Amino acid sequence: MTAFNDASGTGEALRRTLGVSRRRFLSTCTAAATAAIAAPVLGASPALAQERGRGGDQGGDVLVPADKRGIILYTVRDATGRDPLSTDLPSGFREVFAQLSRFGYRQVEFAGYGQHANAPGGANLESVEGAKLLRSWLDEYGLRAQGNHGFIPSSWPFTTPDLDTFKKHLEIANILGMDHMGTGGDPTGSAYRADWDVAADKWNALGEIARRAGIKLYTHNHDAAYGFLLDGGPLDAQGRPTRSSGIRKLEYFLKVTDPKVVWLEMDIFWAHVAQYKFHTYTAHDGSTREKVFDPAGLVVRNNKRYPLFHAKDGTVNTTNGMGYDMVPFGTGVIDYTTFFSRVGARNYHNPMVEQDNAPSGTDPAQSLNHAKIGYDNIAALRKCR
Repeated sequence: MTAFNDASGTGEALRRTLGVSRRRFLSTCTAAATAAIAAPVLGASPALAQERGRGGDQGGDVLVPADKRGIILYTVRDATGRDPLSTDLPSGFREVFAQLSRFGYRQVEFAGYGQHANAPGGANLESVEGAKLLRSWLDEYGLRAQGNHGFIPSSWPFTTPDLDTFKKHLEIANILGMDHMGTGGDPTGSAYRADWDVAADKWNALGEIARRAGIKLYTHNHDAAYGFLLDGGPLDAQGRPTRSSGIRKLEYFLKVTDPKVVWLEMDIFWAHVAQYKFHTYTAHDGSTREKVFDPAGLVVRNNKRYPLFHAKDGTVNTTNGMGYDMVPFGTGVIDYTTFFSRVGARNYHNPMVEQDNAPSGTDPAQSLNHAKIGYDNIAALRKCR
């Protein structure tokens, strides 16, 4: 930790690269995280109780209105996949929905439609009938489905079976009442402009199909998509460019896709990982240039194209290649107060709490406990004063 606290040397440089305030950078958050993880699973959250007492938490200095607080169900995938016959803990979609509603969540994002075979409805709810059952449970517990990380055709041009599956997912999305449908992967893993042009053509075509179905199609991105596009300089042995103009891959994708049919979901954690990893590039002339990524700035420049966020947190770790270790939302150093204050449009954006590593092999209640921590902390965010 010595380097982290060296404000005059490498620690201060790292803090600036990570985009973390000095106060949050110097804080380990250990005591807060330990106390929060001990929170009980059952019962409404204190934040929800406060909201009910003052007639809702929609205005004033609240950064994330009550009806915009969501969670992607990937965070609690062990709970939806748990055998209800083997535990008293919430298991399967219906019981998990009930518990998330008690915490205060009002939105969910699906990560597929599978659950344990012994849960009500059976193992696979990826059908019209399954969607109707899921919708009935969402309505029962006052939840709204806002998106899904589901099927995007791999073929291009599209095959008939792929298009049929895609349209089935759009039908499911409409039954569930979603405004959005997407995927958890980048449009392409390539660094080359030609491949991003192909990806843009594909997504424009899919987005138009989704638009006709009343759905906004979105891509969810991790750190790699914010790396620099290779678009010039000397060619390699395969005739591909080796250097960059300084344009990031996803910035280029935003430019060449139709804003009326293609949308994005920023995973704010992974965007900050990209800020740590991709801050220099080799220009066409061979020089090394610095360009630090500003996640909130990208959203501000393209605000209406980001209807969804993943809100996950991290603590500083310079040994894992990412700059951060993932922790429950609100217990890390990513400055969400500044982020949400800068991007604004709080009644448009839909932040989904996520923690990839919330499930535990030794503590079956952990993911739901962490979901509660995430709710309480996102509900507590207030505008910068």
